[in-house]
Amino acid sequence: MDHVLTVLIGCSTILLSLIAAGHALLNKRDSRSALVWVSLSLMIPLIGPFFYWCLGMNRISRRARSWQESGRWLSHTEIYPIEDHGRFGPQLPGSAAHLSDLLYLEEKIVTTRQREGNRIVALVGGEEAYPAMLVAIRRAEETINLSSYIFDADGIGAEFVEHLIEAAKRGVEVRVIIDSLGEKYSRTSPRVAFRGTAVKLVRYLPLRQGAYINLRNHRKLLIVDGVEAFTGGMNIRSRHLNASEPVINSIQDVHFSVKGPVVADLQGTFLGDWYFVTGEKLHHQCFFPVIEPQGNALVCCVADGPDREFRKIEQIIKGALSCAKNQVYIMTPYFIPDREMISSLVTAALRGVDIRVFLPDRNNLPFVDWASRALHWELLANGIRIFYQPPPFVHTKLLLVDKIWSFIGSANLDTRSLRLNFELNLSVFDSELSTTIHSHFDRAFAGGREITLQEVKAYPLIIKLRNNLARLFSPYL
Repeated sequence: MDHVLTVLIGCSTILLSLIAAGHALLNKRDSRSALVWVSLSLMIPLIGPFFYWCLGMNRISRRARSWQESGRWLSHTEIYPIEDHGRFGPQLPGSAAHLSDLLYLEEKIVTTRQREGNRIVALVGGEEAYPAMLVAIRRAEETINLSSYIFDADGIGAEFVEHLIEAAKRGVEVRVIIDSLGEKYSRTSPRVAFRGTAVKLVRYLPLRQGAYINLRNHRKLLIVDGVEAFTGGMNIRSRHLNASEPVINSIQDVHFSVKGPVVADLQGTFLGDWYFVTGEKLHHQCFFPVIEPQGNALVCCVADGPDREFRKIEQIIKGALSCAKNQVYIMTPYFIPDREMISSLVTAALRGVDIRVFLPDRNNLPFVDWASRALHWELLANGIRIFYQPPPFVHTKLLLVDKIWSFIGSANLDTRSLRLNFELNLSVFDSELSTTIHSHFDRAFAGGREITLQEVKAYPLIIKLRNNLARLFSPYL
C-alpha cells in the first residue's frame, strides 16, 4: 500500500511539473522568461511549479479580460459614439510634422479620436490646482464626476467634501469613485465624510472581494457639467500643498485644466468606470453637451489598463522615442523601464536625441528607488542624462518630445502603471503647453543634481548588490 502511495505522489509531482512547464511554454512571450520557468518547474519538483503558480502566471490580464468579456466593462463607443474620421484626420502643426507616425500609431491603437480645439493649462502644485477645481465645483449646474486614487477627506479634502455636498444639495448629481486600496492612504475616509448625504460614492474593487493589489484604478479625473475637466497625477490630499506642509512630508506635482471637445472622452472614461463598479449605464445628453473649440491643442485621450488589447501608453511612449528628433525630457517618481523600453531609450540617445530623465532625490518607496538605480549605469553609458530633484518628493509625471508633443496624466514609467493598473494620459500637440512644460523642466534642471557614470560605478559593493536584488522584483514593485 505504501508503495502504491509513493508511486501516486511521484506521478502527481511529475504531472504538476509538466503542467507548469507546458503552461509557461504556451503563455510566456519572452523566451528567456519561458526558459527560466520551464527549467524551474522540471528541475525542482513541487517548489518550481509552486513559485510559477504564485509569481509566473499572469492572472492580471486574464482576469481583466474575463470581466470585459462578461460585459462588466463597456467599450468607449458604447458610452459615447465616436464619429469615424478616417485615416485623414486632423493635421499636425508644421513644427510637429516629423511626428506624423506617432499620430498614425495613436489612431491605430486608441479608440478615442484625435480632437482639435482644446486648451490645456498646467496647474503647478495644490496651490494652483485645488482652488481651480473648487471653483469649478461651485459653479456646477448639472453633474460632477470625480475619480481619485487617494481622496483624504481631512485638510484640503474636507473642503472638497464640503463643496461636493453643497453642490448635491442644490440639485447637482455628484458621483465619486475612490480606489479601495488608495483609500487606505486616507486619514479620514471620504466614505465616512459623505455618509448620509446626496453624494453618490462607490469604491473601485473593494478589497473584501479579493486581494487585488494590482488592477487598481490610478486615474485622477474631475469633470464638471461635461464641459470642463481636470486630470493629471495629483490626488486629493493636503500633502500637495507645499507652502503649508513640511518639506519632508509634502509632494510636488502638476495637474491640468482641460477645456474643449476632448472633455467628452474624459467623461466617457469616468462613466465606463462607473458602469464597471455599479452596473449603471449613464449616457444622458447632459453628460455630453456640445462643446465649442476652446484653444489650439490637438489632444487624444488614452485610457489604458490590463483589459486592453494593446499596451497603449507603453507603445505610444516607444513610438514617441522612435520619432523624436532633438529632445526627450522625462519626469516621473517611479522609473523602472523594462528591457524593451530601455532599448528604445538607448536607441534614441544613440541617434543623437538629447534624453534627460528627472527623478526624485528622496523616494517614498525605497525598493522602487533601489531597483531604478540598478538600471542607471546602462542609460548613463549610452549618453542618457539623469537628474535628481531635491525634496519635496516629486510626484510629477511628464514626457516632452521636441518641445511640441506632451504626454501627461497618471501613468508612471514602471510595470505597475504600464501593465497592471488602470491609467489615463493625454497626448497633446500644442506649442503653448509644451513651452510651459519645457520651462518646468528648465527649473528642474537648474535646481537638480546630475549624476554621472563614475558616481554610479563608485557605489559600494553592498549598495550594488542591494540595488540589483531589488531589480529582480521590478515586475512586482
